[in-house]
Amino acid sequence: MNSESGKVRALGLCSGGLDSMLSALVLRDQGILVEWITFETPFFSSANARRAARILDIPIFVAKITPVYLEMLKNPPSGYGKQMNPCMDCHALMFRLAGQKMAEDGFDFLFSGEVLGQRPMSQQKNSLRYVEKQSGYEGYILRPLSARSMPETLPEQKGWVDRNRLLDITGRSRKEQMALAHRYGIEDYPSPAGGCLLTDKGFSDRLKDLFQHRTDFSERELYLLKFGRHLRLDRDCKVIVGRTKGDNDHIKRHVDPLSDTVINVIGYPGPVAVIPGGAGREAVLMAAAICAGYSKAPEDQPATVSVIGADGKENVKVLPIPPRDAKRFIL
Repeated sequence: MNSESGKVRALGLCSGGLDSMLSALVLRDQGILVEWITFETPFFSSANARRAARILDIPIFVAKITPVYLEMLKNPPSGYGKQMNPCMDCHALMFRLAGQKMAEDGFDFLFSGEVLGQRPMSQQKNSLRYVEKQSGYEGYILRPLSARSMPETLPEQKGWVDRNRLLDITGRSRKEQMALAHRYGIEDYPSPAGGCLLTDKGFSDRLKDLFQHRTDFSERELYLLKFGRHLRLDRDCKVIVGRTKGDNDHIKRHVDPLSDTVINVIGYPGPVAVIPGGAGREAVLMAAAICAGYSKAPEDQPATVSVIGADGKENVKVLPIPPRDAKRFIL
């Protein structure tokens, strides 16, 4: 309890969605001082959480956790969902990190907007129980929207929170949350369909490929997984080819000029291509031909392509490989 104000302080995990917002408001209605923590990696952003914090005027702490998250992601004890999403171990890690901040900064307990039964894997009774045990903060995690359908937590037992003023929402329907949002005057909130790239099949396939072929990679390579077409040419070489101007801009932003090879077609509109970590001569020429194939250069005559790598810059002539022939390399 805050020694100066005599008030209870709660630290919430915030995704920025409606449930996160409502859980904080339900506690704030009881006079509890609420703050949020949100997490950021290349797989999910803190943008919605920061926006929710501005709307509700709730202090928020943004923690970038890529190294520790990757450690868990490579071998999650509970495995993955349909794609590369380790939901239960992801939540356990986040609560563990939030619990450390709770202890450091003098908060009394943790809370989240999770709703019992809303998600088939991560929000069932046994999965919520698993998350709590694995987090190391058993008893200190309150889910205000479903609390009355769950066992009492320490904050309730100690009288920090009035259990009778918590909710008993369960299941996948959003009607009760929407009615509650209306009562609180919340009209602007993101849809409940996550924002985690690890649930996306295309992104997960690229990530699996990265894990299979590289033991050592940089964070920027994880960001590159979001953009363009990814083509695996051989065990040591992958080329990323932009689809749009936006892709091209993002790819250029995440290039490391000391290690990557960047490819552009000269004289014709076309994509930017990058080979993360570079490659041997034969693979570079094939990547240049693929890049030319996705450009406006004629298929039936050699194109001049700029190749810039760690060793310098050169122009090469290649016969474009059209997209129909490059398809076999796409991840």
